[in-house]
Amino acid sequence: MRARSLLVGVPRPVLLREIALAVLPALLTLGLLLLATQPAYRTLIQSEHGWSPYAYRAFAQEVQTYHAARLDPGVSLQERQRAWERALSSASTPGQFAGLAAVEGYGEAKLQDIAADLSRNTPQSVRHAVLSALRLNAQADNYTQELSRVTVQALQRLRFALMLTAGLTGVMSMLLITRALLLWRTERERRSRHEARQREALSLASHELRRPLQSLLLASDLLRHAQTSEQRQHLLTLIEDSVMQLDSRADLTRLNDLYLDVSLRVQRTDLRPLVQRLATRRVDVWVPQEPLVWSVDANRIRQVLENLVENALKYTVGPVEVRLTLWRGQPQITVRDHGPGLPPSLLERVFLPYERGPQGLEDGQGLGLALVRRYARAHGGDVSLADAPGGGLIATVRLGEPSALFSEPVGLGVPLRP
Repeated sequence: MRARSLLVGVPRPVLLREIALAVLPALLTLGLLLLATQPAYRTLIQSEHGWSPYAYRAFAQEVQTYHAARLDPGVSLQERQRAWERALSSASTPGQFAGLAAVEGYGEAKLQDIAADLSRNTPQSVRHAVLSALRLNAQADNYTQELSRVTVQALQRLRFALMLTAGLTGVMSMLLITRALLLWRTERERRSRHEARQREALSLASHELRRPLQSLLLASDLLRHAQTSEQRQHLLTLIEDSVMQLDSRADLTRLNDLYLDVSLRVQRTDLRPLVQRLATRRVDVWVPQEPLVWSVDANRIRQVLENLVENALKYTVGPVEVRLTLWRGQPQITVRDHGPGLPPSLLERVFLPYERGPQGLEDGQGLGLALVRRYARAHGGDVSLADAPGGGLIATVRLGEPSALFSEPVGLGVPLRP
């Protein structure tokens, strides 16, 4: 059941490919063994099938026995006749001699000639039959030695084939194991990147929820002490706006679309109200008199401005100036503070996640400017920092044509902190 559950959702082509790779070593081993051992197997079978040199030796002894019986006067005629009949019967029965044709090919001795000599049964023909029988036995010994040599060679080839098969199977197994380890490492890295993206999305969401939550808590507290209906209405409007911002920034089903693979919901919007709402006692705002309408995601632009103004207020005790202008036919928003500024080496580095300014403020995570750049680029523009004339720092946001989907690598090249 566990193995079946692991296979659920695996595409059929991938499953078939992995099964084929799993059985590949076994098929390779079987194929190599069949191809490499068949020649040796046939040699061994042919060399061992029905072969024995003892028939030739026994035949040579029978012929010699008859010849000795002819020369020994003490042997009776009946015994001599029986010895002749045995030798002639053996010479006339070639079926008892295994590999006769091969043995006869090793010399001049032929069983048929020996039988003919025995049939003539003269002293000279019998002597000639004895010599031929001995030569035929010697040829059988030579054939035996040749078969032994061929058998040894076949066994050596078989051993080499087995070693080669074992080596190739081992290499194939090592390659498959290496492949499995690489796939496992790739999957682990993929999961690690996925988890890192989720952590980054949650960190950015947490960072962006602070401001509407603080605004909501402050408005709720002030609402308890409101004395006029106008005050209560104003505070209720602030509460509704904070709730809308919480809903816009905390949709758990859209965290990737909100903070990683930025998916914008653009519409034609007058940018002036988005900038004007930043005006406070310490924030001075300038906007053009005529409407400046542009295709933007209003919630994301609002987050851009809030982050820039929040950073400016942290690094200066003086006023912060926000301006909305038209630059080369495209909207431009500048946020200037009168603080200490930044060293040139940090003007780009502070846009990296978890990178904070030189003062090392403990209440910041270093995520605001990273998110500002991501949203600005999603709108077809960018954000930059520069030293302001007369001291301080000026952040410039330029907007272009927004894209429907914008994605940047996780962490922008900087390791994410857990």
